[in-house]
Amino acid sequence: MTADGAPFAFVEAGAFTDVDARFSGDWSALIPARDDPSCHGALDRADLLRADPQALSALWAQSRVLLLDEAGFALADEAGAVFAPLGEQISQGPGGTGAAIFLGLDGERRGWFALDARLTAVEAPGRVDLRTAAAHWSAFHASVYAQARALQHWRSRYRYCNVCAGEIGFERGGWLGRCGQCGQEHYPRTDPAVIVAVTDGERLLLGRQPGWAPRRYSVLAGFVEPGETLEQTVAREVLEESRVRVRACRYLASQPWPFPGQLMLGFIALAHPDPPQVDDELEDARWFTADEVRAASAADSDDGVGLRLSPTISISRWLTDCWLAAMASRSR
Repeated sequence: MTADGAPFAFVEAGAFTDVDARFSGDWSALIPARDDPSCHGALDRADLLRADPQALSALWAQSRVLLLDEAGFALADEAGAVFAPLGEQISQGPGGTGAAIFLGLDGERRGWFALDARLTAVEAPGRVDLRTAAAHWSAFHASVYAQARALQHWRSRYRYCNVCAGEIGFERGGWLGRCGQCGQEHYPRTDPAVIVAVTDGERLLLGRQPGWAPRRYSVLAGFVEPGETLEQTVAREVLEESRVRVRACRYLASQPWPFPGQLMLGFIALAHPDPPQVDDELEDARWFTADEVRAASAADSDDGVGLRLSPTISISRWLTDCWLAAMASRSR
């Protein structure tokens, strides 16, 4: 602890005291006691192989290659399923491991790469966007696509050095950009954002943005600013978007959100029952009862009248369902 009672620099004194309360002083309970699938990705990203061009070349022939068009859509088969030919099936042309991004190894130690479709002579009957893939493809294939799309977007936006404006070339399996003029290194960018289920203890705060489907509302979200903790971001963003004051919050889970390159950090927060007020970020924000949210969560389709929630592929919906579960547990 620092001299003023804060756990570490740049946070207020007394912060995170609920950690001790949750574990009743038994800090050994803070250490996880069992395996958690959330710690495992779809692929072993095999960082050491990125620096070994010979190893990547040896993998290429029998590796699966996800092909993306210029808009970020993945090539697909007639049914819209994943289309990932082997490296040896792809025209050499300007493609191959030099232009491809090495994504990693699957459970069978087979390589996976991503490549711009325009660099190949391969044709496929379909195209699938990432949101559709997230809803219909397997979790494995959707996760591989999400990784590929985020990296493709980064590489397309960082073609020139932001130090000297020199042209950037890519190394380490596509994960490192190096300026050919000044030598500056550039790495893939992910922008952290918080997303939070805000409750006053009885109701859930939801907002909607202009252009959304009619009556669709979601939990609030916003980007982390320099020099603040995630907890501080939660309080600031909720206040800015709705004028509701957050009292406390707790981290629950995260979700990559490659639209095009965010990481959503999910929280649940306790707030004062302030009447929501919106400015320009949201079209509307309001408190909803558990019955209203439960009915929307259970609805199979839009009834044309009631509240509509985020689709089930999003952490927004998961946080909403977590809040519903908490409300149900309290009422027992």
